[in-house]
Order: sequence, then structure tokens, then C-alpha cells
Amino acid sequence: MKMPANSLTLLCGYVALFALTLLVLFIMQNVFDDYIIRILCNIFIFMILAVSYNLINGVTGQLSLEPNGFVAIGAYITALLLLSADTKMDMFEMASPSPLILSLHTTFLPALIISGLCASAVAVCLAFPVFRVRGDYLAIVTLGFGFIIKILAINNPQITNGAIGLNEIPQASHMLYWCGLIALIAVLLILQIVYSKYGRAMKAVRDDEDAAIAMGINTFKIKTCAFATSAFLEGIGGGLLASLLTIISPDLFDFMLTFQLLIIIVLGGLGSTTGAILGTIVVVGSGEWLRFLDQPLNFFGQDLGSYPGLRMVVFSLVLLVIMLFAREGLLGKREIWEINRKRQYGK
Repeated sequence: MKMPANSLTLLCGYVALFALTLLVLFIMQNVFDDYIIRILCNIFIFMILAVSYNLINGVTGQLSLEPNGFVAIGAYITALLLLSADTKMDMFEMASPSPLILSLHTTFLPALIISGLCASAVAVCLAFPVFRVRGDYLAIVTLGFGFIIKILAINNPQITNGAIGLNEIPQASHMLYWCGLIALIAVLLILQIVYSKYGRAMKAVRDDEDAAIAMGINTFKIKTCAFATSAFLEGIGGGLLASLLTIISPDLFDFMLTFQLLIIIVLGGLGSTTGAILGTIVVVGSGEWLRFLDQPLNFFGQDLGSYPGLRMVVFSLVLLVIMLFAREGLLGKREIWEINRKRQYGK
């Protein structure tokens, strides 16, 4: 049985894309120092979180404020799976670790997959009460979920070591390759969903949910599918973040994480996957690049002194200017390859 020509072409395209990505990552690994590589890993992780969050918030149009909760689930599960029993016994100070926690141990890739599946399972269970409401009420309900996860992490020291958190988390070797390749897989997965029949149904729910119901679309199923897929990738992103930082605590997963992701997808364009990628590069990359503003400034030999916090002032002004001139974000609802096509046809 022969493979269809279009499927073979698509497969060759994916293989070429993965090969090109590996080449670019290899060059980065051998050209940049450890500090730049750590920033690149951080950008790739936030890219995974942004494109997955954009699926539920931008493509499906559900104002959800839960990413910090799913990222926390993924981070803690990955950390507990990577840490050895002896390390857990030495680390847990507020309470002795439970026997189940001591028995958990696996390698890096299975830990990431298990973290994603656990976050996705929680999302499916959460979908039943959450999607009984819409709009602002949905935002309030999902916002509360993030706070619940943080409180559970603090008040269950036998599982999470409480407010102290977990440290000495093993960092995977070749972290840049893991982050870069998983980011590529996440982007391709989201794009496949967006351009499938499920993606069209998600956009129909976003544009007019009542009309989608009238057309026979099972909106609960579509929203749950988007929610679970988003949670799966957010759980994996949380696992990567835990391995990169090697230390996590409940304070790391407060609402500011969700707020940062919300800035990224709104800046890039709600509903645009490539816009979420571009927004990640702008927000995370420029946030690091502008760190020199927090250092003592020197202008043509004149010492201007130090202004702590100036970086965030300039960063906020940059975001303000971008949003003033791009009301729908940098790409709006379009993907980057659709811009010239619409200009060509005068749309």
C-alpha cells in the first residue's frame, strides 16, 4: 500500500524541519555561553506555554486564567518523579514525605509525559463545573483554580514540602535540545489542531457560541478538548521549567505567571499561533535584553547613576506603544504566512 503523495510530502517537510531545528540548536549550543543558552531555554518554555494558552483563550475564545495551576501541577510532578527517595528524605523538613511520594521515580521524558497527562486529566475533571459558565464568570472560576493549587501546595508538606518547595531537582542534559524540540512539537501540534475540523469548530465557538450550538456543534466537547490539550502542554512546560530552574516553590506559580502569558498572547494577537511565538520573543527576550537599564548608567562618560526598576518602566512603555499602533496585537488573528496572501488579494 503506497502512501499518498501529499502525506509523503508532509512527512518529508516535517523531517526537514526537525533536521533544520537540530542544526540551529547545535549551532546555538556551541556558539552561545551558558547565560544566553539559559535565556533561550526560558524563551522556548514560555513559547510552549503561550501557544497552548492561546488555544483555549485565543482560538476557542474562552477567557481562562488557569495556566499557573497547570504549570504548577506539571512542575511538581516532574520534580517528584526526578528526585530520588534519599534526596526527598533529606529535603522534606516540614513533614516526612508520604510513602507514595518516596516510591515515585523515573527518567526525564516519562516524567514530562506523566506530568502533561496528569494536568490534562485535571483539566477534563475541571471542565464539567467550569464550562457551565461563560465570559467573566469563567475567568473568575479558573482564576480560583490557580489559587487552590497554590494553597494545596503550601498546606500539604508531606507531598510538596510546603512553602519551602523542592530543590536539587536534576537538570536534564542537553536542556536546550529538549526545550527547542518540544517547543517545535507543541507549535506543530497546535497548528494541526487549528487547521483541522476541531480547530474550525473552536473558532466557531469563539465567534458565536449560540450559533455554533444551533449548527449542531457539541460546544462542551470542543471546549473540553481545547482545555485538556492546553493543560497537557502547560504541564509539560511546567516540567521543563522545574528541570531548568532546579528549584521550585508555590510562590513561583502565582497569578503573575498567568498575567505574563496573557500579555504575550494579547501582544502577539489572540488566535494567532505564530503571534504567540512572536509575543514570547518580544516579552521574554526584551525583558532580559533590557536588564542593562537596572545597572549604573554611563552616557558619553557621564555617570547617570543607577535607577532600579527602569527596565520595567521602559518595557511597559514599549508594550504600550505596540498596543497603540497594533490594537489587535502584532498579527491579530492571522498567522504570519497569511499576511502577504491577504495583501495580495486586497483583504
